[in-house]
Amino acid sequence: MTTKERKTASGPLTRARRVVIKIGSALLVEAASGRLNRTWLETLAADIATLRERGQDVLLVSSGAIALGRRHLGLEPGKLKLEESQAAAAVGQIRLAHAWKEVLDQHGLTVAQILLTFGDTEERRRYLNARSTLGTLLRLGAIPVINENDTVATAEIRYGDNDRLAARVAQMMSADCLVLLSDVDGLYTADPTRDPSAQFIPEVRRITPDIERMAGGAASAVGSGGMATKIAAAKIAVTAGCHMCVAAGREMHPLRRIETGARCSWFYPSASPATVRKQWIAGALKAAGEVFVDAGAAAALRRGKSLLPAGVTRIEGRFDRGDALLVRDAEGLEIARGLSAYSSADAERLRGRKSAEIEALLGFRGRDEIIHRDDLVITVEAQADGV
Repeated sequence: MTTKERKTASGPLTRARRVVIKIGSALLVEAASGRLNRTWLETLAADIATLRERGQDVLLVSSGAIALGRRHLGLEPGKLKLEESQAAAAVGQIRLAHAWKEVLDQHGLTVAQILLTFGDTEERRRYLNARSTLGTLLRLGAIPVINENDTVATAEIRYGDNDRLAARVAQMMSADCLVLLSDVDGLYTADPTRDPSAQFIPEVRRITPDIERMAGGAASAVGSGGMATKIAAAKIAVTAGCHMCVAAGREMHPLRRIETGARCSWFYPSASPATVRKQWIAGALKAAGEVFVDAGAAAALRRGKSLLPAGVTRIEGRFDRGDALLVRDAEGLEIARGLSAYSSADAERLRGRKSAEIEALLGFRGRDEIIHRDDLVITVEAQADGV
């Protein structure tokens, strides 16, 4: 592989502003002993430190809690009952979090443990709370280590694999790049362990039915995912504007190896996360309410600013935090659409007031904006008006 080809292959990872890295159980835990693969983990921590030194946000989705916990509980090899898995997760999660803290402490990096369930990424209010917490941790320089909350989730309301959970986290946080480190080095036309003629696929520009048919089952004795879950994760990621990489992680410094041209499969989106999110706000959401703004606020929005409470003159409709709103100027012309940071009741209390008054008016310190500029799109009507 030439230098140019290496740069092209690793480009999405090196250029990404925000990266989600999923680590499979088979990499973290030695199958024979059930012990943590500490030496390997330390090299991954060094790679993560390199990303942070470049100014990139990093979120980790880490498997391994059940695999670690079952050894300490003396559970026999093989499929566990749900309650046994939950017990193993409760024991293993402590050890997993501690291991991440130790290896990242060596690089001066702060670790935060986040346990999510299916509902946290699917139900709107819980989604917003999780997104806000993760965003605050990143802003403060911490590295969230995320796992499914296996101790409480039942079979009916859980992902069951961290590939799809990682894709949902990438979608939630508008990540540019998702890396699935696994015990396979990418996508093949067939299972290479069964079909010697299977061909490696380095790039996927569109996930077709043929691509989906190439997926097989779980290959690892300690993991729950397989290529099928990785294709499902890719569909979530690329739809959200996120590049996704499936790469072998067993070698030391797995992220460095991707950046220097190690074989892996890249799935490419058709648009950036910011563009996809703006398109979703503009066209895919039904507005739950309307806010009317004065001339100063309308001009500020058209310059790319957020909507502050002081510029709001009237509120119509009943809505909750996170609902879509139409923004209208004094003449009633729709000038923007966005996601509200407040319920209609709270927004009404803030209407026309300064952001510095929010805590006194509501009894808690909320966001300074009714609609943040990242959650706002100037509509066609406003653009057609010559602005």
